[in-house]
Amino acid sequence: MAKSLSNASAHTKPDSVSALDRTVLYLTVSLTGASVMVLELLGTRLIGPFYGVSIYVWSSLISVTMIALALGYWLGGMIADRIPGLRLSYLIASAAVATLLIPILIRPVLLLTDPMGLRAGAFFSALLLFTVPLTLLAMTGPYVIKLAARQLANVGALSGSVYAVSTLGSVIGTIALGFYLLPMTGARAVLYGLSALLGLLASTLVLYERRGLGGNVATLCVAVIVFACFGGGALAYEHHRPQPWGKGLTLLYESESVYGWVRVIDDQAQKVRFMMSDASTISAADLDNVRSGLLSYQWVTQRLPVFRPAARSALLIGLGGGHIAAGLERQGVKTDAIEIDPAVAYAASRYFHYHPSGDLLIGDARYQIRRLNKTYDFIIHDCFTGGSEPAHLMSIETLRELKAHLNSGGILAINFVGFAEGERRMPAQLVYRTLGEVFEHRRVYVSEPDSEFNDFIFFAADEPINVHPEAASARTLDLLAKRRFFGMTEGERIVTDDFNPLESLQVSKAEMYRKVLLERVGMDVLLR
Repeated sequence: MAKSLSNASAHTKPDSVSALDRTVLYLTVSLTGASVMVLELLGTRLIGPFYGVSIYVWSSLISVTMIALALGYWLGGMIADRIPGLRLSYLIASAAVATLLIPILIRPVLLLTDPMGLRAGAFFSALLLFTVPLTLLAMTGPYVIKLAARQLANVGALSGSVYAVSTLGSVIGTIALGFYLLPMTGARAVLYGLSALLGLLASTLVLYERRGLGGNVATLCVAVIVFACFGGGALAYEHHRPQPWGKGLTLLYESESVYGWVRVIDDQAQKVRFMMSDASTISAADLDNVRSGLLSYQWVTQRLPVFRPAARSALLIGLGGGHIAAGLERQGVKTDAIEIDPAVAYAASRYFHYHPSGDLLIGDARYQIRRLNKTYDFIIHDCFTGGSEPAHLMSIETLRELKAHLNSGGILAINFVGFAEGERRMPAQLVYRTLGEVFEHRRVYVSEPDSEFNDFIFFAADEPINVHPEAASARTLDLLAKRRFFGMTEGERIVTDDFNPLESLQVSKAEMYRKVLLERVGMDVLLR
């Protein structure tokens, strides 16, 4: 390219860049800018199913991206000054190869970093997988500026243009990935496609750099065909790629939606069908009766009519397999549901035989709640997923919005995973205190009475929450009494949209949840 630029200068002004040079260079920085954002965003889809999609995974990926960009800018500028023989096409080709290696290295890297724990494991997984390709892509910016600059007089304008075009490419890459590529293909297929695209760009740059040395259109056509075949083969492989799981596990359904990696898996050994979203089991059922859930906190939630026998309507936020809704509907409680992930809603209907008696709304809970024009006797808040809960749905502002949609005497039920003892119970105490700021009465149940690590099921209402013995069997009353928790105390602060420390306080919970998950379903189902 250095040769082409020098040749072009003979026919252009000394301080200008030819139209062809400008087009090629801007195309390069726009595609590399898009590639940087695609890799950063894909990181959550590759690491999240193993470590959970949490603030720690996002922080790790953003930090690694910033490290790689800083290193790439420095190296790119230094190499452009000191090693002029290193062509731009070499950098792009190397980035293509490094990107191609990511899906190959995912499994061994995750297994290598697993002993490091949640935070260190997420960071070093991102560091090992993404530093090299991101650094190579970042090197192109200063390298392009060096190649295109004629005189010091136009370096400022040229630099601004290069980084502006690169940023615009990043925007386009972000939108293309989130709106189209991920829902249509999946993370690994996008990586293969990105590698092929970078390879094609490198081939184009080789021809451009060697315009006077025998490069021709035929060579470019061959490169296009090779990379098209490679990309098509990679997509075909992804659609038929066998899962490296142990015997007795059967994958029934898999979808990589914009919200998570959703799978429905049959475990023949345990006779259980479960649904997973990233690194969380969000539903489980006996293979002989998939309509009935096996998760014990769901059993407690389905007993809500024992406290309000006259109740006839409910809203479930977080559908899962639909077992809570089905249990309430069998008791005559018509149940609407809000589910953010259409893949989860489909799996609940197709593989757990969920058939809504009320409305099924697909979308973010807070957005859908603001649009509701109904009130309910019960609202069940069950949004725990991926090893973490969406903390913005636990704030006092959200609770007030939910209260506005409760009938007089209605009950809000919240499922919250945490610890019952010691300093680690602080998150549960914060939620309990926040509920007390909105409702007059509270009651707490747990899914496992003898376990420190538990699902807490918080009931909150403006009227006393009492059991109606005539509405339940003696066995139900006995089980409810055993699961009632009396040890919950007030937290020191409340959770608000402005002050919301839940996720940072839930590190121990996330690590314990992941440990329990691995014991129950095994590590293989978290690996791609």
